[in-house]
Amino acid sequence: MTGAMPRIDPLPSADRAAEVERAILNYVADAGFAPGDRLPAERQFMQALSVGRSTIREALRKLQSSGVLETRQGSGTYLLRKASPNAVHLPLLIDVPDLKSGLLRTLDIRRALEVEAGALAAQRRTASDVALIEARLLEMERVHLTVGSANSEDLEFHLAIYAAAQNPMFSQLLEQMREAFQRFWRRPFDRPDFAARSFPFHRMLFDAIRDRRPDEARSLTLQILAIVEDDIRNMVK
Repeated sequence: MTGAMPRIDPLPSADRAAEVERAILNYVADAGFAPGDRLPAERQFMQALSVGRSTIREALRKLQSSGVLETRQGSGTYLLRKASPNAVHLPLLIDVPDLKSGLLRTLDIRRALEVEAGALAAQRRTASDVALIEARLLEMERVHLTVGSANSEDLEFHLAIYAAAQNPMFSQLLEQMREAFQRFWRRPFDRPDFAARSFPFHRMLFDAIRDRRPDEARSLTLQILAIVEDDIRNMVK
């Protein structure tokens, strides 16, 4: 975004940091910022809102911890994802004693989300959803057959299913957890045979969603995740 910053009215003295946070979110929404856009400098917000630097920084820190903004050293503050003053932000903290515990805990969350997302996708999917899921499946199959495993391709397949559930909270929750998931899953995915037995079930899951069979979609998702759990318990010591 470039050009002059729109006017923002000064704030009352009470609850300054919370009001600054809301004012920044209003500004981001009204100015049409998109993920990746750089926000104005702190001093511009200070002048526009008539508050001190510490108040601005406190509000920005809250938005950073919620995953809305990112501050890049020497570059500025950037919008990571669209947000509005009405949004509810859910910061995620995963604190586990070891890798195996982390993997199994994240798998619990995947199971809770993906089983229902698959069933809803089977009920609500559109023709364009089916086309996208199939395209992601074909790419996943191509990579799997070429190198023996699929990591990011598998994630993109499941993200397409989340989108087909027609509830943006599914995708947003997975995005919120992606960094934590990737940290824990990085080492198992270095194993070329990790969860390879689940590979055929992905096409069966696609068929169930395409043919609007929600109960079958639930069952197949549980089978996929059961294989993943079994491999975690056997491969991660």
